[in-house]
Amino acid sequence: MSFSHYKILIPLKDIDKIKYYINACKENSLSRNELRNRIKSKEYERLDAKIRNKIINEESVELIDTVKNPIFIRNTTGIADISEKMLQKLILEDIPSFLNELGDGYCFIKNEYKIKLGNMYNYIDLLLFNIKYNCYVVVELKVTELKKEHIGQIEFYMNYIDNNLKKSNHNKTIGILIVKENNQFVIKYKTNDEIVSRVYELV
Repeated sequence: MSFSHYKILIPLKDIDKIKYYINACKENSLSRNELRNRIKSKEYERLDAKIRNKIINEESVELIDTVKNPIFIRNTTGIADISEKMLQKLILEDIPSFLNELGDGYCFIKNEYKIKLGNMYNYIDLLLFNIKYNCYVVVELKVTELKKEHIGQIEFYMNYIDNNLKKSNHNKTIGILIVKENNQFVIKYKTNDEIVSRVYELV
C-alpha cells in the first residue's frame, strides 16, 4: 500500500473500518480509485458485523458470508419498478461491478444457462464460478419478496450442477438468491446453509 492509500483511510477514524480496508487492499491489490469506490459504496457497513470481525482478524470465512447486503445494482433505465429480465440486463451491462458486489474470486460463465431434464428445458439466471472457493455459484433473480418456492427452485438447480458439471475436486455448489425484499420466516426455516438470500438496491 502507498502513502496515498493511507491518506484515503485516515479520515475514516474507526480503527476497525480502517483495518478492514487495509486487509481488502492487501488481498486484492486495490488501486486508490478502487479503494475510494469501496468506501463510497459502504462495503464495510453492508457486511454482517461478525463477518467484518473475522475478515479484520484474518480468520477464514465462508463464501456466502462475504456477499453484501444490500447488493447495489446500477440502474441506467431510470425506472424503479423493473422486471426480472430488466434486472438481469442491468447486471450484464456492468458485470464486473456486480461480481465485486458478491465478493472476491467470482468469474462469469453464462446467463440463462440452459439445463435439460427429459424433454423440458430450464434456465439458470446466472451461472458463476468462484476460483477462490473452487465452486460453482448459481444466482437466481427475483423482483418480489423471497418465497419458499424460490428456495426449492435454486436448490434444484444447485443439485443439477453438482450432478452434471461439478468435478471431484470442486466444492459443493453455492446458491445466491437476489430478491426485492427478504422474508425472515423463509430464511429462518430454510435448511440448506449453502443458499443465501440478499436484497438488491437500484442505484
